[in-house]
Amino acid sequence: MKITELITWFEEWANPAWQESWDNCGWQVEPGVLQENARVLVCLTPTLAVMQEALALRNAGTHVNLIFAHHPLIFNPPKSLRRGDAVSEMVRLAFTHNIGIYSAHTNFDQVEDGTADVLAQILDLQQVSPIVTTQSSLGYGRVGNLNSSLSLKNLLITIQSKLTPPNLIFSPTEDLEQLISRVAVLGGSGASFISAVLKTGAQAYLTADCKFHQFQESRDRNLILIDAGHYATERPACDRLVQKLQFLNVDWVQLSHKDEDFRLFLQSTP
Repeated sequence: MKITELITWFEEWANPAWQESWDNCGWQVEPGVLQENARVLVCLTPTLAVMQEALALRNAGTHVNLIFAHHPLIFNPPKSLRRGDAVSEMVRLAFTHNIGIYSAHTNFDQVEDGTADVLAQILDLQQVSPIVTTQSSLGYGRVGNLNSSLSLKNLLITIQSKLTPPNLIFSPTEDLEQLISRVAVLGGSGASFISAVLKTGAQAYLTADCKFHQFQESRDRNLILIDAGHYATERPACDRLVQKLQFLNVDWVQLSHKDEDFRLFLQSTP
C-alpha cells in the first residue's frame, strides 16, 4: 500500500475536516513520499526521540518513511525555523531523510476506534454513546454501562491495571465501596466536558489533565473525576491504529518505543 492510499483510507474514516478550528490535523511535513510503499512508525507525539527512532530503524534496514502521530507537530504557525529548535529540527530531518509526518488529532478523537472509543472498549462499556455528539453518532468522549457494577475501589484498580498510568488521581470520597455502574471516558484533556458528562448520568468520568478546582467542582456535583494522565488515556488508540494498519497489509508498521509521557513522578520512600 502506497502512502497516498493509506492517507486516503484514513481520511475516509477520520476526515480532517472534522477537526476543531484551533487544531492542525493532516500533513505536517510531506517531503515527497506519497508514491512510496508505506512503512509507518505510529506515535502519540512526534518528537525528536521518535524521529531518531525512525532513523535508527533505517540504519538497521527498515526504511521508515512515515511518522503517523496523534498530536500535531505544528499547532501554531512558526515565525521562524532555527537550528536547535525542536520543531525546526524535526522539519529539517524529515526533509533530509524523506520521512513524512502526518497527524490525526481531534478528527481521530471523534470516530469509532478513536481515542475515546478505545477507552470505552478497554473498560468493556456497553450501550455506548458519545458524551457530546458532533455528527451521525460520532462525537467527543464515550459514556456507557459497565457489564456489572463495580465498587469505586475496584474500578480504580481496573483502570490502573489496564492503563498502567504512573499516577492515578481521583475525586475525594469517603466511600470507596460505592457501586459504579455508568462511566464516561475521554482520552486526553477532557475536564472541560464535566458539565456534559453530568447530563449523561455517569457516576465516574475517566479523563486527563484535570486541575485542582475541577476536582472540587466534580466532588461538589457528585461526579467521581478520575485523571489517569494524557499519555495513558490516548496511547491505547495509537496501538489500535497499528492493528488496523496491520490488517490492511501495510508493508511495515510499528508502535513507537520512544513515545514520551513528559512527566515523571517521584516515588515515595517507605
